[in-house]
Amino acid sequence: MADMHAFRDAVSRWAAGGPGEPASDLVVQLGLRTAVLLEGPSDLAAVEALAVRRGRDLAAEGVCVVPMGGAMSVGRYAGLLGPPGLGLRLAGLCDEGEKRFYDRGLKRARVPHRDFFVCVADLEDELIRALGTARVEETIRAEGDLRAWQTFLHQPAQHGRPRRQQLRRFLGTKKGRKIRYGRLLVEALDPGQVPAPLDDLLRSL
Repeated sequence: MADMHAFRDAVSRWAAGGPGEPASDLVVQLGLRTAVLLEGPSDLAAVEALAVRRGRDLAAEGVCVVPMGGAMSVGRYAGLLGPPGLGLRLAGLCDEGEKRFYDRGLKRARVPHRDFFVCVADLEDELIRALGTARVEETIRAEGDLRAWQTFLHQPAQHGRPRRQQLRRFLGTKKGRKIRYGRLLVEALDPGQVPAPLDDLLRSL
C-alpha cells in the first residue's frame, strides 16, 4: 500500500530529473492536499513529533512533510508540487539566512508566502532557546550522550562560546544526531514552550 514515504521518494526522484508520473499518481491515491517544504530531515522529525504530541495524523489529513535537502532546492520543489506542477497547497519553514532563496523560489512558482514561517537561525536554535540550555543538557544526559558532550566542550574551538551556540553545533557534529534531537527536543517542550515558527506552521495546516 502506498504511503507518504513512497510519495517523498517519488518527489525526490522527480526533483533529481526523474519522471513525475509516480508522484502525480500518489497524490491521487493518498488524497494529498498540502505539502510542507522543509530544508532537511531534522526539521521533518521535529514537525512530525509535534503533530503526534497534538494528536494530529497529518497523513490522514492529506498533508505530506517533504525534506528538500537544502534551501536552494525550494524553487524546484515549489514548482513541482505547487501551482505550476501538482497544484498542492504549500507551507513550510525556512531559516532567516536562507529567506532569499524562498522569496525567489516561491515567487517564481506563484506560491503565496503566508504559510511559510521563518526561524531566526534554524529550528534547532529555536528549540534550544525555547527549552533553555539546562533542559537541553538534561536531555543529552538522559540520552546517554553526556560523555560526547563533555568531550566536545573541551575542544579549543568551543572555549568561550555561548552555551546555546555550543549546543547547536554539538547537535550537528554526528550523523543522525540532529534528526534524533529534532524529535527529542520537541518531546521535551512544555505545551507553552513551542517556538512560534513551528507552532504557527502546525496551526496553518
